[in-house]
Amino acid sequence: MADGSASVMDYEEHEKTYKNFINFSKVGVLAVLTFVLVIAMVGFGGTAGTVWASIITVANVIAAGVGMASGDRAHVVPGIVFLIACAVTVALTI
Repeated sequence: MADGSASVMDYEEHEKTYKNFINFSKVGVLAVLTFVLVIAMVGFGGTAGTVWASIITVANVIAAGVGMASGDRAHVVPGIVFLIACAVTVALTI
């Protein structure tokens, strides 16, 4: 049963995993919010909305990949794409 061979927790690896989880969560939330704006563009923007939605979707996928490779600053590139999507959505729906 308890033979004394229990491994000791690797705190450095634990911290690394936690940091990666937080970075993935930031990128994921921004990507999902951007896709919600893309849906609004398609629904309310007409033909221009569909074109912009396609452009923003491609940019969002690229930004998520770049964000996941960026380490501690993972939220910067997807955040920029999200802000651009916000501006385009407002411009198309006004």
